[in-house]
Amino acid sequence: MKLFRKEKPAPAAPAWPREQYEPVIRSSICTGEQVACMREQETGKLHEVMLLRTAADREEFCRIAGIEDPASLKTVY
Repeated sequence: MKLFRKEKPAPAAPAWPREQYEPVIRSSICTGEQVACMREQETGKLHEVMLLRTAADREEFCRIAGIEDPASLKTVY
C-alpha cells in the first residue's frame, strides 16, 4: 500500500494550427468566470485550454497561443 503518490506531469499542450484555430476567451455572463479556448474557424466549436484566474494566467495563455498583445484577444459570451 502506497501512502504518498508522485504527481504525474501535466500533459503537454497540443499544437494548435493557426490556420484552423483562433484563440478566444469565453466569459460567463453571470459569474464572470473566464476560460481560455481555441475556436475552430470552420465550425465555431470551442476547445477549452485553461481557466483564467489572474493576469499571469492570461499572459501564460498568450505565450502558449503565440499572441503578443493580450488586449487583442476576442471575448465570447
